[in-house]
Amino acid sequence: MKFADIGQQLRAYRMESGMRAEEIAARLGVSRAALYRYEKGEVIKLETIRRLAELLKVSPLALLGIGIEYFTRPAAFQERLRGIEEGSDQILQVGGAYCYPLASDAFEAVLAEAWAAAVPEGNERAAALAQGDQALGVLAFRRRTYAQKRPTIIAVLGEAAVAAFLDGGIAAGLDLPAPLRARARDAARQEVLALATLMDAMPLGLQIGLARGLQPAAPFMLIRGRERAHVVTSPLSPELLPQAAVGVAGITAADEAVVAHQRIAEAVWRDAAKGADAAEHLRSLVREAALRS
Repeated sequence: MKFADIGQQLRAYRMESGMRAEEIAARLGVSRAALYRYEKGEVIKLETIRRLAELLKVSPLALLGIGIEYFTRPAAFQERLRGIEEGSDQILQVGGAYCYPLASDAFEAVLAEAWAAAVPEGNERAAALAQGDQALGVLAFRRRTYAQKRPTIIAVLGEAAVAAFLDGGIAAGLDLPAPLRARARDAARQEVLALATLMDAMPLGLQIGLARGLQPAAPFMLIRGRERAHVVTSPLSPELLPQAAVGVAGITAADEAVVAHQRIAEAVWRDAAKGADAAEHLRSLVREAALRS
């Protein structure tokens, strides 16, 4: 286990705990700067890992990347996903309406506006907006990492998920003013049309398919790096408010999980629509959604 990997998991679990860095550092008996150095991959003693695990209410093995990692806070999960993707050579996604590393600036702009509109006035608003800014920074980092490192992406979108995304728009679960909801739907359509263009172009290192008929029961990702692979299962979409508590995401590098998910991914990819036919079907879904709205 590399210290950089431990640091990435420490940062994600710190965010999952909801505690401030200052609070953890004080209870650990170190400076905040020292804690941040641990998160950046500085050498850390096993006793310190044990004490951190106790503070964060996780097992020491979880901080070492052994077993299954669990996340309930969307922002913490996205941070952990960012760390895994940073060292990836291949990202395999099954299910969902889009592949976030391929999302546009416009997606993030509408998401930021939606999150700000959904936060109620009151004493907690400033803190919630700050959490939103931090989460948006993590999402932006995921896209920048893909743009810089260009890992291979193989994604099979779910037809039903795409249709729901088009009908609800970005951040569909939030109660937004009508004009903003209309912009969110329009932004979703533009994202799907952009994916259709990529399907037509078939650029090197990027393959996108569309599952029609039998849909993936639950979305998952299989992210491969040079040294190991991770299986990611999650109901926590990038669009969720950072503080939302609606499900549990799981991440594991267990060999049996990797093999099982690889087998399913290969079967789904084999049966998926691809190329021009899939692209045209995405465009037809956009047209149908526009008629319904």
